[in-house]
Amino acid sequence: MPSITTPPPLVTPEDEAYDAARQAWNLAADPRPAAVATATTVDEVRAVIAHARSQGLRVTAQGTGHLASALPSLERTLLLKTQMAGPIAVDAAARTARVPAGTTWEPVVMAAAEHGLTALHGSAPDVGVVGYTLGGGLSFYAREYGMAANHVRAIEVVTADGEPRRVDGEHDPDLFWALRGGGGAFGVVTAIEIELLPIERVYAGAIFWPASDAPAVMRAWVDWCATAPSSITSSMRILNLPPLPEVPEPLRGVPHIAFDGAFVGDAAAGAESIAPLRAAAPPKIDMFAEVPATAVMRIHGDPEEPVPYLSRDAMLGPLDEAAIDAFLAVAGEGSGSPLVAAELRQLGGALREAPAGAGVTGSMPAEFMLFGVGMMMAPEHAEAMPPALERVISAMRPWETGLRYLNFAEAGGSAEACFAADAYARLVRTRREWDPDGLFVSSHDIS
Repeated sequence: MPSITTPPPLVTPEDEAYDAARQAWNLAADPRPAAVATATTVDEVRAVIAHARSQGLRVTAQGTGHLASALPSLERTLLLKTQMAGPIAVDAAARTARVPAGTTWEPVVMAAAEHGLTALHGSAPDVGVVGYTLGGGLSFYAREYGMAANHVRAIEVVTADGEPRRVDGEHDPDLFWALRGGGGAFGVVTAIEIELLPIERVYAGAIFWPASDAPAVMRAWVDWCATAPSSITSSMRILNLPPLPEVPEPLRGVPHIAFDGAFVGDAAAGAESIAPLRAAAPPKIDMFAEVPATAVMRIHGDPEEPVPYLSRDAMLGPLDEAAIDAFLAVAGEGSGSPLVAAELRQLGGALREAPAGAGVTGSMPAEFMLFGVGMMMAPEHAEAMPPALERVISAMRPWETGLRYLNFAEAGGSAEACFAADAYARLVRTRREWDPDGLFVSSHDIS
């Protein structure tokens, strides 16, 4: 393939468009790269890599920028925004989709639904498919089907030498292994081929209770999780939603506890499964119903427009009475927490063990995922949110497994904390093989 010498137009700090060009989805992030380029073709990606090398710059690739707060300084780095041209190509017979980098989950889910299929998508429709999957991908189908990274057929990537490659289990298998859960430290992904699921309808939704019912509801949920079928994946959250028009009126400015999830199966079996939770306390709002699989993208109610936020996470083992008390003390009614949400996601099921041929993040060795998030909507939040998040993490430290989940680890730093020692060592070896000069900058360092 001939060399490419002309990159797409670069936006530098001297340009009026610089602030808009560098903006990520997380508005609390403040990336200040040496320049910004947007690539729509593989040749443009190659040209950006060649230009960066010629100028002594590094490269960081970004789709939507949900994890941008985890990036290190970009002082000598070119920010490459991947918005690859081309359609989402669904092969209904093979149950696969080829997805160009920069595509978000909503158009993929809608395209799959035309064929009675769906995908292992995230909890918001505007999350980028590539970044989500490179970090592992934890969906509302995870306990039944495992990590999204386990359902990748092939990845198209431009490596540090500027060469475009299509990697899979037979072609460059070490690189394929590392890309499936190891993040963006190994190249610039331009497209991904994923498996689709034969699911048209699910029993899914959310139930809300007043925060005063949190002790009873939390205890019922933790007990229920111990025997719940793998066909349901759920979360439990303490919510303090702001009084905004997009928030349902009964939930505005009033603390609540919320259960949400998706059951793969018929409505009667789903309703029977969650009956113990409905019986824990009288729900204030009950939205569970049989719905099209396309509705699962929005059951969590995540923001769909860029917002400024901070978050922290941890992976937890089994929770006992003391754990429930500790969680409610820092996040429940009367805690005075300024966080929008303190969340526990149910793991287990198919997440316990990686299947044969899995990538580096083939499983989630924990029982629950802890996630706290606060919105940075006013200057005073910059002081209030970090200690509030730390209080939640510190309270649950006795139940931590010691590992982090790459996609939720928004504090950045080394990726070492996200992997077992042998897996991280293999990632380092793979990085040195494919990017010996450390050209690529990712949200979490692998070195």
